[in-house]
Amino acid sequence: MSVTASHTTITAALTDLLLTPGLDLDTAVDRHFTPDYRQRTDGSWADRAAFVDHIRHLRGVVASGTLEVHEEFHAGNLTADRHTVDVVKTDGTQVRMEVYLFGEYGPCGRFRRIEETTLLLDGPEAERDLGSAR
Repeated sequence: MSVTASHTTITAALTDLLLTPGLDLDTAVDRHFTPDYRQRTDGSWADRAAFVDHIRHLRGVVASGTLEVHEEFHAGNLTADRHTVDVVKTDGTQVRMEVYLFGEYGPCGRFRRIEETTLLLDGPEAERDLGSAR
């Protein structure tokens, strides 16, 4: 597991999930997320299976990307950050999103829960829901 101190990071997780061609999806998910993981994006909850479906979809439409963490805070098993994701989709569309993330780690240092709000900074309006697309 890629970690800082005793837990994974959003940078490590998103790099493995979306930006490391050839890394098996189940391996990437298991590395950074607990079996009972759940996520709320822009108000909609997803369990781990729905999250994996979301990542599988993104792997099919994202050709490349970068991630920049602007601020990050950890307190015990809680984390918060503000990061920007820039992606180029396989159709050439460029999308830039800012994400406000609040999360909880399990005892193993993997994410147990993430709640996030996304803000489309650049790209077509149709990409506004990219953070939860399936």
